[in-house]
Amino acid sequence: MREMTIGKNDAGQRLDRFLSKAMPLLPPALLQKYIRIKRVKCNGARCRHDQRLAAGDVLQLYINDEFFDQPREDNLFLTLFQPKLTVLYEDENLLLVDKRPGLVVHADETEKVNTLINHIQAYLYQKREWNPRWENAFAPALCNRIDRNTGGIVIAAKNGEALRVLTAKIRDREITKKYLCGVLGAMTPPEGRLECFLLKDEGKKQVAVYRRPVPGGKSAVTLYRTLCRRGELSLVEAELLTGRTHQIRASFADAGHPLLGDGKYGSGDVNRRYGETRQALYSYFLRFDFPTEAGCLEYLRGRTFQVERADFVEKYFPDAPLGRAAQY
Repeated sequence: MREMTIGKNDAGQRLDRFLSKAMPLLPPALLQKYIRIKRVKCNGARCRHDQRLAAGDVLQLYINDEFFDQPREDNLFLTLFQPKLTVLYEDENLLLVDKRPGLVVHADETEKVNTLINHIQAYLYQKREWNPRWENAFAPALCNRIDRNTGGIVIAAKNGEALRVLTAKIRDREITKKYLCGVLGAMTPPEGRLECFLLKDEGKKQVAVYRRPVPGGKSAVTLYRTLCRRGELSLVEAELLTGRTHQIRASFADAGHPLLGDGKYGSGDVNRRYGETRQALYSYFLRFDFPTEAGCLEYLRGRTFQVERADFVEKYFPDAPLGRAAQY
């Protein structure tokens, strides 16, 4: 329990408005709940949310210590009273989350609070599985990341050992990830391999594609197979043999088949005609191959996971349900 004494500069304010400024990490809905269930008292008595405070009033606050901290990037998850996640799988070591397009995975210059990692940390905090005050340094962390406008499976580690194992397995290509892509035109041949070199331009936040090695360029190899056609669009499955920034988007565009809705590498005229502002790309399939020892995650060897739906597939390829895509 903590106490706050109201000074003359704070007198006259409503209780809830004073506390929202004094504890900016406390979500408004949770603040109202705490007042209602008497975890906030004034001079030892129950109080109302709209009660006017007077100089000398003493507030008794039965609220977790972390809500008294100052806002920082690493504790903004506390402001999410109702985390929103689509959990595909969960155990004591990890979470598999189906990230919806439009949600950024980590904080950037455009968004600090509404991020995937904040929703995951808020979810685990509210389940009492993790609290930053219990740890010296560890916080639940994402093991892979996908673009804001790409949807699909993201792996989150709940503990340090799982994070170490998953980081190594991803680095060593012991986890298979497959993507669904809505591309323009028909791939020729319908199944094959795209190979190129990608050079990242940090200023433009995109990559340039080369057919030969260039200084600073990294090799990019993508396997693909066409699943179905509908008009001028094809539904293609892509598997990454390397993991480069914008690899799928840039590689398919270079091959003459840009992703529908891709604002960086696609066709602006086509995107406007379809009214699409997000690339038709979804990380839909994950398999833990683990040809080598996997420590605390050994039980996941050979397990596969797949999302249930992807909006652009339902919209443009209604006869290609995700449940059958992996077997096409």
